[in-house]
Amino acid sequence: MNQANEQQTATAQAAPILTVEGLSRKFRRKYALEDVTLSVPRGVVFGLVGENGAGKTTLLRHLLGVLRPTTGQVRVFDRDPITDPVAVLSRIGFLSEERDLPGWMTVQELMRYTQAFYPDWDEDYAEALRDHFALDPHTKIKHLSRGEQAKTGLLVALAYRPELLMLDEPSAGLDPVARRDILEAIVRTVAEEGRTVIFSSHLLDEIERVSDQVAMIHEGKLLFQGALDTIKANHQALDVTHPTVTEQRPDWSGVLYARQEGAAWSVICSGTAQDVAEAARSRGWSITEQHIPSLEELFIARVRGGKDRGIMP
Repeated sequence: MNQANEQQTATAQAAPILTVEGLSRKFRRKYALEDVTLSVPRGVVFGLVGENGAGKTTLLRHLLGVLRPTTGQVRVFDRDPITDPVAVLSRIGFLSEERDLPGWMTVQELMRYTQAFYPDWDEDYAEALRDHFALDPHTKIKHLSRGEQAKTGLLVALAYRPELLMLDEPSAGLDPVARRDILEAIVRTVAEEGRTVIFSSHLLDEIERVSDQVAMIHEGKLLFQGALDTIKANHQALDVTHPTVTEQRPDWSGVLYARQEGAAWSVICSGTAQDVAEAARSRGWSITEQHIPSLEELFIARVRGGKDRGIMP
């Protein structure tokens, strides 16, 4: 490979696997997505979080070329999934909450059927996944449990080794064992092969467990995006008390969420540990506990805003 080709390859590998710029989508008069801009780097698990109805599935449907943007632009592999669907979809594996698998087929028949559409189907890998998931090849899909159907869907989405794996609520309604097996398969896919996964879920503990980067959507709007560790490190959770003030909420700069619990307040703030601690103490608040918040705590702080008693808007 000459130097020019090497540079082109390096540039392609460094570029995001997909970008979304100013994406809005209206259904009648209501925005399902509003001015969403994000990018997903290659080789990561990208967690897409938000409550049910936040717009996660709508965003994924745009990435798949199922929906056309009202405004804005979507590029996957630097291609438009609307105008070049074959080039995009041939490189994507997809699993949705609905599964949508033909119940009259056996597991083995589905594997053979799917293989016919993908020249890069890896038979050995498919069999290894089937064995790992303990799926009987002769059982009809309609007779599989919900967890087994999810594993079957993941198998056929992974076996042709797609560059991008998109999972829309893949473990919804599953028991903890099935959820664990699916998460482990996802992590193994990325760790061993450097593939990219977009994992959409309202189960925040799952997203936090497997994701390198996250984006949070609420009511169709992107609240934040970035490396999970960096996002968490730039927020703090504190329990604070004040010697004289008990009813007035904490009001220093950066407070996102504050809830009164007896004489104490539980607070979520943006900022580094040192800056937040100094800001609280400068206002006379004593810190009884301080830690980096979980993704669930961040979600509550960013989404619930002023809806609860005593929460700072």
